[in-house]
Amino acid sequence: MEAVVQKNAKLNVNTVAKKNRIINLVLFFLLSVGAVFMIAPLLWMVSTSLKDKQDVFSLPPKWIPETIHFEKYIEIWEKGPLLSGMINSLIVAVTVTVVGTFTSSLAAFAFAKLRFPGRNKIFLLLLTSMMIPYPVVMIPQFIMFSSLEWTDTLLPLIVPGLFGNIMMIFFLRQYLSSIPDSIIEAAKIDGCSYFQIYYKIVLPLIRPAVAAQLILWFMGIWNDYLAPIIYLNSPEKQTLQLVIASFNANFAIQSDYPLIMAASVVALLPMIIVFVIFQKQIIESIAISGIKG
Repeated sequence: MEAVVQKNAKLNVNTVAKKNRIINLVLFFLLSVGAVFMIAPLLWMVSTSLKDKQDVFSLPPKWIPETIHFEKYIEIWEKGPLLSGMINSLIVAVTVTVVGTFTSSLAAFAFAKLRFPGRNKIFLLLLTSMMIPYPVVMIPQFIMFSSLEWTDTLLPLIVPGLFGNIMMIFFLRQYLSSIPDSIIEAAKIDGCSYFQIYYKIVLPLIRPAVAAQLILWFMGIWNDYLAPIIYLNSPEKQTLQLVIASFNANFAIQSDYPLIMAASVVALLPMIIVFVIFQKQIIESIAISGIKG
């Protein structure tokens, strides 16, 4: 009888293992197909930037050009204010993400661990403001910044973000909720101020979550097109996305797509660098979130 039970249990284990292998193979296939569709446009962009104008429309399409041309990567710096666009985008993105991440993490710490009147109501009000679409506040913001004579400067792109990001505050607040209050109370008994608790205890614990949110915010600011086109007019004040849009308007008519693709590749490099720098923290954040779930 025991032998029969063991045999049935072994058969069940083998069946489950076989089913899991099939499911894993199907998932791997679907993810591979999705990865191809996501990576193919990027590879085509790099390939096009290394081609002649005539090779762009050749049939069948050539993924690897017969003759590789790097001239467009030199020409892009001469055809438009690409360097000043990159500098302006870096000024906006770095300033907003660094200062805004600091203020957002402070606010998240306050909403998660401090006790003060109206805390939950204020937090709910912040979440409610996320439901207001940007076009609703676009015109009032423009009127306000125009009255301050901030138009055609980088200030309208920088100043609002210095006070934090609501999505980051919400994410970090939820992340901080899993940290025991006893750690905070023990630090207070040891004589730590609230800022010392934040800087020495809370910030190291939420560093993976901060890194994940920081790269998402940096990517959003770096790729922003709507706000810069509203406030910036002078070519020397334009951000990188406006410069690339002007490249597209000026050179697409001439079918100079290798030049446009070369500028797009250069615009993509800072995002790749940021991801490489914070890759470890992002993976750690995802792993910790998966374990908690």
